[in-house]
Amino acid sequence: MVMRALVCHEYGSIEALKIEDVPPPPLKPGHVRVAVHAGGVSFAALLGVQGKHQNKPPLPYIPGNEMAGIVLEAAPDVTGFAPGDRVTGPVASGGFGAEVVSPAANLYRIPEALGFAAATSFPTLYPTAYGALRWKAKMAPGETLLVHGAGGGSGLTAVEVGKAMGATVIATAGGADKLEVARQHGADHLIDSRREDIRARVLDITSGHGADVIYDPVGGEIFDQSLRCVAVEGRIIPMGFASGKVPQIPANILLVKNVTVIGFYYGYYNGWGRPGETVDPLDLERRRKLVQDALAEMFGWFEQGKLTPRVAGHFPLADWVQAFRLIEDRKVVGKAALDPTR
Repeated sequence: MVMRALVCHEYGSIEALKIEDVPPPPLKPGHVRVAVHAGGVSFAALLGVQGKHQNKPPLPYIPGNEMAGIVLEAAPDVTGFAPGDRVTGPVASGGFGAEVVSPAANLYRIPEALGFAAATSFPTLYPTAYGALRWKAKMAPGETLLVHGAGGGSGLTAVEVGKAMGATVIATAGGADKLEVARQHGADHLIDSRREDIRARVLDITSGHGADVIYDPVGGEIFDQSLRCVAVEGRIIPMGFASGKVPQIPANILLVKNVTVIGFYYGYYNGWGRPGETVDPLDLERRRKLVQDALAEMFGWFEQGKLTPRVAGHFPLADWVQAFRLIEDRKVVGKAALDPTR
């Protein structure tokens, strides 16, 4: 018995990936087998294929870190899931295969109104924004949130989550089209990062106060601008480095403005530790409970219309290059997904 999958045999170009028939993953205790109908195409997945992500599964491997689909079977020791359930969840790898086996603790039932491609924003993007803003930055209603890269999947979800949490949201993005999408998803103020001085505009919008919380999936020069427009006692969350440049932080600015820079790796809450790291089962249970509670609240926000995940495209598996190009060329607006059933 075999299944269809997109396979990475060597780190490097996305063109080197291959669609192959491979054995389906074995079902393990505590796990659930899911027929994948959408695998999220993300910057993290791109870095994985290039060999630049901190987590490197042994080669060959099936990329894809988030998926949505239908439960096929559950291990005998699993309760709470049955064949036919519509679910989503994060996976360390395997999201671009026709079937994936996931720990039951990392799966979440999705509302009937939520499509599979749209659901791929919930395993990682939405809870990453939620965890960074609520657990780490402890953002309060009424504070000002500055979101960079607001047209992409990561930034757009932060705009929505920040708005749902009661923040005034300033969105930056490159170009009017991306900014219009950010506005449609709740941004109160818009800044074109290609044409405008971010520092000057943020200080003008906030009457000189600056942004209380800054969510930055871009890095590089954008991070440097953030340091110049963050409020006193503000919090900056570097979420990624889509610009390709990891910023270096001048500590004197942090000192004089009482600024906190917060590291946040969401995979830690799913049990994706460093290779060889010993995981405390009780602590992992605590972390996963945080995620479960967060997803329950956010699915509620979805049903209330506060979260409206945008799908940039739901591509057949054979169109993986086109889907990844949206990420690589920074043209994606929302979330793209691959469908291993097509």
